[in-house]
Amino acid sequence: MSKLLRSEEMTLVQIFLSQEASYNCIRELGELGAVQFSDLNEGVNAFSRNYVSEIRRSEEMERRLRFFAAEIEREKLPVPADYNVPAAPNPKDLIDLEATLEQLEGETRQINANQEALLRNFYELKELKHVLNSASTFFQVGAAIQQEGLKERLTPKFDEEAGGNMSRHLSFLCGVINRSKIPVFERVLWRASRGKALLRHMEIEEALKDPATEEEIPKSTFIVYFQGEQLKMRVKKICEGLGATTYPCKEDWEERRQTEAEVDKRLEELTSILNETKNHRFRMLNTVVSSINSWIIQVRKVKAIWYTMNKFKKTETGLLHAEGWCPKIQLNEVDRALKRGAQAAGSEVAPILNTVTTRRTPPTYHRTNKLTKGYQAIIDAYGVASYQEINPAIFTIITFPFLFGIMFGDIGHGLVMFLAGLYLVLKEGYFTKRLKSYEEIFLMMFHGRYIIMMNGMFAVYAGFLYNDIFSLSLNVFGFSWTPTNFTHYEKNSSHYINPESMYGMDPYPKGYEYSGNPYFFGIDPFWNLAENKLTFINSYKMKLAVILGLIQMTFGLVLSLQNFKFKGKTLDIYCTFVPQMIFLQSLIGYLCFMIFFKWFACGPRTTQPSLLICLINMFLQFGSPIEEDMTLYSNQMYIQSALVVIAVICVPWMLGAKPLIEHMYPRIQQASYAPIPQSYQQFDNEGEEEEEEEEHHSMVDVMVHQGIETIEFTLGCISNTASYLRLWALSLAHAELSEVLWSMVMQAGLGMDINPYVNPIAVVITFSFWAVLTVAILIVMEGLSAFLHALRLHWVEFQNKFYKGEGHLFAPFSFERVLNGQDEE
Repeated sequence: MSKLLRSEEMTLVQIFLSQEASYNCIRELGELGAVQFSDLNEGVNAFSRNYVSEIRRSEEMERRLRFFAAEIEREKLPVPADYNVPAAPNPKDLIDLEATLEQLEGETRQINANQEALLRNFYELKELKHVLNSASTFFQVGAAIQQEGLKERLTPKFDEEAGGNMSRHLSFLCGVINRSKIPVFERVLWRASRGKALLRHMEIEEALKDPATEEEIPKSTFIVYFQGEQLKMRVKKICEGLGATTYPCKEDWEERRQTEAEVDKRLEELTSILNETKNHRFRMLNTVVSSINSWIIQVRKVKAIWYTMNKFKKTETGLLHAEGWCPKIQLNEVDRALKRGAQAAGSEVAPILNTVTTRRTPPTYHRTNKLTKGYQAIIDAYGVASYQEINPAIFTIITFPFLFGIMFGDIGHGLVMFLAGLYLVLKEGYFTKRLKSYEEIFLMMFHGRYIIMMNGMFAVYAGFLYNDIFSLSLNVFGFSWTPTNFTHYEKNSSHYINPESMYGMDPYPKGYEYSGNPYFFGIDPFWNLAENKLTFINSYKMKLAVILGLIQMTFGLVLSLQNFKFKGKTLDIYCTFVPQMIFLQSLIGYLCFMIFFKWFACGPRTTQPSLLICLINMFLQFGSPIEEDMTLYSNQMYIQSALVVIAVICVPWMLGAKPLIEHMYPRIQQASYAPIPQSYQQFDNEGEEEEEEEEHHSMVDVMVHQGIETIEFTLGCISNTASYLRLWALSLAHAELSEVLWSMVMQAGLGMDINPYVNPIAVVITFSFWAVLTVAILIVMEGLSAFLHALRLHWVEFQNKFYKGEGHLFAPFSFERVLNGQDEE
């Protein structure tokens, strides 16, 4: 039980390895995952460490694997799921892997370069073919220009811009341009030629691609009519600036036909060559696809090994010196792993494993399983437990879903949540293999599957306690109430109760409606028809919330007692735990006593004093006689006055007893502030006593510290108790919202009477709408709200009584952590 309550006992170890065996030994330790290595080269620059070149080689292999992954994704090749995690390669296999990746990358890049060049030629020929096909239309436009006399406007008698040429012959330039640049091309051409160039363009319907990225680019063919060499140079420069490609095109139809035939022939040849190149590239990538996942894992493991070995220091004898923390229970496993690594490397120097006793605070390590992992994460999110401090996660496994169920109590809603969690638990093997393919929200739900299942299970239990299923009640054990007004029963029926009738539930009315025997478990379903239902349910849940709050806070103080005993802090037991327990029980404990006394001792016809007013009058009317209608039992005034005096005495007890005793007896102060148990305060392996950074507290410092704790605890007793009323508030809100949703949606749909053909369809639609709202609002949103409030009750109201959370997690060198991304180098 102590192993569950507290973290694993840790020990500091020193490891000495020969350089030839170091890689294999660290590889074995990575598979074991039991040693958290310390960095012995903190003052050394990262680029000046021993294994910088090996890390660079590993990063280069990672870069090549990322290149292959991008190529595979570009080709949309399916990567087979490999669920077997390969071991880190041996040094010899690592060299072979590096050479293989280098060779494959070189071949792939060469193929890519050849394919890109071929594609560029292919698409250039495609563009030339489109230009030749568009030429007939363009030249018909040119003939129309001459016929309509437009040539006269383009060629004046003497044109300096055209070089002073008097020739009336029009020149032209054909090509292909990006379709989005056509408007810019027109404007620039008009301004550069001063309106003396004419542009005609035609869209290419076939999709042309970029040879480098293979993205489709919409393009258009164009022809520019102009006159003169000087204007021709301007047009060419404009085409180059806008990325247009120009192609030669003859005016003669026969010459164009011959050119087009040659282009078709070259396109056929290029298509054949491209197919062969793509097949070769496909075969090359297929050889990579089958092994890429295995290679990625191996390279990441290798890189992690070199990073870890960079933390080691070289000794004068040439050995590598490593230091780290290890659970005591796994020392033998670590020793065997080191021996396996040395044997695999064929080293004649056996590895040395020494345990070191130290005053340094060890890391905190809690062993978890599938069930406890989620609850441990909840506690660690608040703060990692100090070394050997009581771990609240063990109790949270029960208390967290229990408090959640109290706020979420409904048989139907809890059953839906339980089944959802159970499905994730039963299919965890299927989902675990495909975690990388799911979204973050689903991953969050999957990792908390046991929490969801437990929350649903306790919500079902609380639902039976409240006798509430989708805002309805179950009559399992029969009514304990019998109405005396039988007009509320429907005529000609088998004693069915009229749901539209309301009853005032009173154990002693005219005709003894209460049988005297309470409902076997939970709340009597007859309360659903009572006029004072809400008053009764509210009173019941509020008192239940206060009682549960006192139980959990008291349990937290008992756990603080266990922490004080474990650390040998006797002074804290008598000056902190005892007054805190007395103060809490004098106020909140007495309130719970009055709750039970009122339940068991006060009958329906006796006086029913307000418990809250009684608690307030304890202080406001101290020593005064209690009014008759506020009296619960005899001698109540004396008992309440005594409890107030005891509670007031506890305040200076908590505030000043510890500082005064520590001031009078300094040795007690040293024992009171011991950072860890005495059994762990030892010496290091060299025989020299480590310097312990002991904090010497003056009396003023201790007084201030005790004052803060005293104020926090005394005010917290009231505020924390009030905070537990959220159990009542959320339960009430959930029940009322469920009732509103049922009455306004489902009940309204069931009550519709249109015609025999439409009624079933209306019921199906209504049920679907009600089901969606129930899942979205009452299960998801209300469930999240109840989860957050249960989280707050544990973090603030429960854990602040005993939990410090000032430790740091044990983070061993483990390949599992590396592959899961938990270790970021």
